[in-house]
Amino acid sequence: MALAMRNEVPEELKWDLTLIYKTEEEMYADHEKAKALAKKLVEDYKGKLTTADAIVNCVRDLEKIEEIAYLVGSYNNLHTSVDYYDTYLMEREAKIRNEMTLIETELSFVQSEILLADDAVIKEAIEKSAARKNFLTDLLREKPHRLSPETEKALTALSQSFEAPYELYNVAKLADMKFPSFTVNGKEYPLGYSLFEDDYEYENDTDVRRAAFAAFSEKIRQYENVTGAIYNTQVSQEKAEATLRGYDSVFDYLLFGQKVTREMYDRQIDLITEKLAPHMRKYARLIKAKHGLDEMTFADLKLSVDPDYDPRVTIEESRDYVMKGLAALGEDYVAMVDQAYRERWFDFAKNQGKSTGGFCASPYGRNSFILLTWNGRMADVFTIAHELGHAGHFQTCNSTQSLFDTDVSGYMVEAPSTMNELIMANYLKKTSDDKRFRRWVLASMVGHTYYHNFVTHLREAWYQREVYKIIDEGGSVNAETLSGIFKKNLEIFWGDDVKLIPGAELTWMRQPHYYMGLYSYTYSAGLTVATQAALRIEKEGQPAVDDWKKLLALGGTLDPAGLAKTAGIDITTDKPLLDTIEYIGSMIDEICEITEELDGIHVD
Repeated sequence: MALAMRNEVPEELKWDLTLIYKTEEEMYADHEKAKALAKKLVEDYKGKLTTADAIVNCVRDLEKIEEIAYLVGSYNNLHTSVDYYDTYLMEREAKIRNEMTLIETELSFVQSEILLADDAVIKEAIEKSAARKNFLTDLLREKPHRLSPETEKALTALSQSFEAPYELYNVAKLADMKFPSFTVNGKEYPLGYSLFEDDYEYENDTDVRRAAFAAFSEKIRQYENVTGAIYNTQVSQEKAEATLRGYDSVFDYLLFGQKVTREMYDRQIDLITEKLAPHMRKYARLIKAKHGLDEMTFADLKLSVDPDYDPRVTIEESRDYVMKGLAALGEDYVAMVDQAYRERWFDFAKNQGKSTGGFCASPYGRNSFILLTWNGRMADVFTIAHELGHAGHFQTCNSTQSLFDTDVSGYMVEAPSTMNELIMANYLKKTSDDKRFRRWVLASMVGHTYYHNFVTHLREAWYQREVYKIIDEGGSVNAETLSGIFKKNLEIFWGDDVKLIPGAELTWMRQPHYYMGLYSYTYSAGLTVATQAALRIEKEGQPAVDDWKKLLALGGTLDPAGLAKTAGIDITTDKPLLDTIEYIGSMIDEICEITEELDGIHVD
């Protein structure tokens, strides 16, 4: 289980970043091109954005520069994301990022000067440029919160400093934390971030699992004060910018770009906390009974319902499962899945210095790139389907919309990915009449898809809201405060059914989402939309699939409510969320019924 260094990983397990640039020299050439185009744009348009035609032409030229910057930035960021130990890659990314910031600073005049024009001129430009209509419309929407051109330029120049907390968090977590091994019953076990989160949290041996949790917690606790200080810097600067821009609260500032109301945001957190908790507590009692645990602790929550039934799968087998499972979305979608495997869009490797978790990056004008850690479990199939949901979304909207119209609200970003998990589960349920297999599929959905999005990330969202309330009132946070908030958070949700052992309160240290604004809650928001759309596809078939694919193609041209309406879902009401919670509860009830039938274990 010891982690390899990146250079020891076989090439077939790595993604192929030559699909962006064949060589580093090509990347640098494009970077120089962007710099030249930026210089020309300044010469052509600075001080001249007074007519609709000038605005339209300038935005068109700006988009070309942004497309190149996206590719250059992605090439460098994706390289470092899989090897934070490689100092050359880290230095190269920093160099490129510094130079890109200089370009962005020089180009910051564009938006400022456009907004200095009369509204009538801007509206004329909107009518003249269908491809950039939404960019200009959104810019006009921001007008009340824009600062002077000089101030906007200064803020752009300082953008890297504003991004520093996220970078520092990742460096501390992925480069500086070196985990010692731990010993259980005379046997030594290696430990690392990904080893813990991808393996030990699911380990059936209770002694090993709990010892791993204790050792992991002991190590990250050594970094709690610096991590707390980094996060306080993040939220404090967000509050400062919210105030500068005239927002009433930091919540209004962070939700503005998502085009989401405070009511929609609070609904996700409050309803799930209240309505889902009883169902998940029942699920926790089932795990305790099934594993014969002396007590149900926080370290035991990731256990499977059927510990002796853990289907193993190879990467090639996963390809077959995913292609068949996602066939419901059409031949074009299946072709994309096949292309992803053939062209090595995936980074399956497990190596030191690699980012934990999973993500999908889709640089405009190129294919997608998917990071995950392959563990050979059937659960990985769901992870692949999830990330291919992001790929399918952005491959679709990137090919139908301008770059500026692919900026989808965070509220909807996780809908296509979680939709794919549901489609996979529905497919798998139909492949066998075996009740044990059906229980495994249902438990995979509850224990992975819904747990991940409706519990893990939702508890993060509850915690995050409490932090921002403190910041909004002029306060600050530190490690002790953050741990206290997270402990209370877990107590509210799990009650007396789960014992919060030392280390549970440190969960706030484990996710990068807190450095991305109000992002954590969007996982449950997206899965709510996905659940209702998937149920509609099960019931109506092709018409529902067609509506879903229309949603994917729309990109960011509509707000979340408008996008959901395209798929036949009204997220301005409580109904989709309440229906989804009821659906989760019904799955847990069925899992309990099957367990009682197969194993004679009854859970109230």
